[in-house]
Amino acid sequence: MLQKKDKDAIIKKFQTHKDDTGSPEVQVAILSKEIEEVSEHLKIHKKDNHSRRGLLQMVGNRRRLLRYLKSEDEKRYDKLVDKLKLKK
Repeated sequence: MLQKKDKDAIIKKFQTHKDDTGSPEVQVAILSKEIEEVSEHLKIHKKDNHSRRGLLQMVGNRRRLLRYLKSEDEKRYDKLVDKLKLKK
């Protein structure tokens, strides 16, 4: 689970305008950070299947948001993928 200050920093970095907290860019960035944290947890706790299921759901949500963003505006998609260093 992300700390509030970490989440606020991610929102500030990826927002498209001043009051933006829910654009696909922000949502994907937050999910990416959460995926990273859960992945680190699973390296230590290999048999934690509940967390593994949550990780798979987060990956699916991120994939869905990225697919939506790519269909709406491919330039924004490319910029976000480069910024987060994700595979295309």
